[in-house]
Amino acid sequence: MLAIIGGTGLTEMDGLDVISHQKVDTQWGDPSAEIITGSIGGKHVLFLARHGHPHRIPPHKVNYRANIQALKNAGATAIIAVNAVGGIHPDCEPAGLMIPDQIVDYTWGREHTFFADDLDHVVHIDFSWPYDEPLRQRLVNKAKALQLDIMARGVYGATQGPRLETAGEIQRMLRDGCDIVGMTGMPEAALAREVELPYACIALVVNMAAGLTDEIITMAEIEAALHQGMGKVLSLLTESIADYPA
Repeated sequence: MLAIIGGTGLTEMDGLDVISHQKVDTQWGDPSAEIITGSIGGKHVLFLARHGHPHRIPPHKVNYRANIQALKNAGATAIIAVNAVGGIHPDCEPAGLMIPDQIVDYTWGREHTFFADDLDHVVHIDFSWPYDEPLRQRLVNKAKALQLDIMARGVYGATQGPRLETAGEIQRMLRDGCDIVGMTGMPEAALAREVELPYACIALVVNMAAGLTDEIITMAEIEAALHQGMGKVLSLLTESIADYPA
């Protein structure tokens, strides 16, 4: 069953016929919210609000291990994550979409692996290509069918938050090859890989990153872009769920 992790601006999913709410306990603690089982177009899907419902958990405090484990325990076979991001690449624009294919991780201090303690042997996962390519291509193809103007690949730079970045940090990320910047892409993607769940991301650009324009970033600007772009995200999710293999 496909699972959706909703980020900022997507604490509940319009068009989802809710079947049940499930509190899933894990050995890593409580997930951000109850797992919702619902139906879209006759297909069952799981939904989890990354920041809780209401939106109250900051990026560096999300229990990513519990979230991924809870979805796995609830029957997820793949995950599509929705992330609100800042644009670094000059082709990015507010309310635009990107389906990234790479990650650079700048986070620190987060519980980032299931394989840390009481191990029979040390575990290393291959993370060369952090997003599942077939799932990523499904999103790209559905977006093209919907005639959505998307960037079909790019590098997600994951920062610690909850503050926004400095202009100097964005310049460093630009030199590092990052195209977008967000606070929740890691360790979520790596944890999904550790439990063998295919994982892909829909990144919604909600502002241009610090120092790339003459304007100061405001929450009003971010909220306007979320309002403008979330309809495209929901259309893409709906189409992607509709013919996802049972």
